[in-house]
Amino acid sequence: MSERPAGTRWKTLDSDLNRISIVEYASAQISRPLVAPGIGLAFIAVASLLAAVFFGHAPVNFVVVAAAGLGAYMALNIGANDVANNMGPAVGANALSMTAALVIAAVFESAGALLAGGDVVTTISQGIIAPSAMRSQDVFIWAMMAALISSALWVNLATWIGAPVSTTHAVVGGVVGAGAAAAGVAAVNWAMIGTIAASWVISPVLGGGIAAALLAFINARIIYREDKVAAARIWVPVLVGVMAGTFATYMLLKGLSRLMTTGPGLAAGVGIGFGVIIWLLTIPLIRRRSQGLENRESALRGLFGLPLVISAALLSFAHGANDVANAVGPLAAIVHAVGSGGHGEGMVVIPSWVMVIGAFGISFGLFLFGPRLINMVGNEITKLNPIRAFCVALSAAFTVIVASWLGLPVSSTHIAIGGVFGVGFFREWLMERRLRHMGHGPPKPITIAREERARRRLVRRSHFMTIIAAWVITVPAAALISAAIFFGLRTVLG
Repeated sequence: MSERPAGTRWKTLDSDLNRISIVEYASAQISRPLVAPGIGLAFIAVASLLAAVFFGHAPVNFVVVAAAGLGAYMALNIGANDVANNMGPAVGANALSMTAALVIAAVFESAGALLAGGDVVTTISQGIIAPSAMRSQDVFIWAMMAALISSALWVNLATWIGAPVSTTHAVVGGVVGAGAAAAGVAAVNWAMIGTIAASWVISPVLGGGIAAALLAFINARIIYREDKVAAARIWVPVLVGVMAGTFATYMLLKGLSRLMTTGPGLAAGVGIGFGVIIWLLTIPLIRRRSQGLENRESALRGLFGLPLVISAALLSFAHGANDVANAVGPLAAIVHAVGSGGHGEGMVVIPSWVMVIGAFGISFGLFLFGPRLINMVGNEITKLNPIRAFCVALSAAFTVIVASWLGLPVSSTHIAIGGVFGVGFFREWLMERRLRHMGHGPPKPITIAREERARRRLVRRSHFMTIIAAWVITVPAAALISAAIFFGLRTVLG
């Protein structure tokens, strides 16, 4: 039998090795998208194990174990969707890299959830549907389970299509749907649902209007001045002081409400004092940083970078303190009902292990699935720079304070996204106004004018319509899904 030449054998070996490397590369490319879901499933399993170990009842209560897994799934979705509202503008303005934004958000979201979170859990678990309206403990538990599943599924779908939605609205919709299916439509607190529906309009309009007004103020007082650097030395410390005072008030009213109780008057007083101190301290700092700057808008943007990063971190802390209830509210209600043997009446005390699931779930969801929506909010709705992003962040805090003072229902998600839309539409309006006053040449045909106007749009209409549609249908969609899941659970387990 003849042997193949040595050169042929080496060529065959090289060809086989090349095929193996191609297969390995293809396998790596196929498996890469599965890494994040795999880590997410592992976290859900760990959360369920945590419930089995720390719930403190023997034998293991599998209802609590399952509820812990669902709470972890909801927390992952909150991190993937909701956190983008705080970090997106800073990333879009290039004040933070994506990695830095993820780290800062994870640290401050977890700190907010663990140190100051949980003060609105009773509202989620009892304020929408009275537990006493449920026929039995099992019915109440099924309703809370259905609310968890439906809200998590809806937020997951919204993240997949690229729509930042209010996770609070998703949870409320889930509780309404399951509660109405379990106890009847009359058991729903429709007055509260009415205030939530009002926030669909109030939140983005307030957020967008305030952000646009701030941008108009900065344009008038700094950008359009002949000596921009001199104007920045006067007004940037004032704006930073306003931001510091606003966030101090915001944190006292929202972010630290579990650690200390302060009325609006005291919070405003502390905020004003803190703002004045920061204003005075910022004057020499801005004067030094502005030395040698060119008299151009682009040169001034760096003066807003550090305040923007600080504001994003504080927004993340407050978000973790408030929105962790969306993940652990129904879970805490289930744990309370099983532990007390009742329908979930009374004050809901949140065990530490439940808060840990919510806090770390939000952080894991942010790292695993958050970059896509952060990029969309920061880069794809409209073009942001540090000045515009600063207006969005300050608007978010200021709007929550004003709304709380007036007793108006608002959504932090809608406020932040409304602020992004607000600065974008304001720039569109400003550009159209300039073009109308220029009046170069004879009037163009209507079709050409429309095409040019469409090209000049600074806000992507596809994102605008997708987000608005997702906002409007969040509560009814989550409610319908929850009702269907409740009937399924009752059929299977009843």
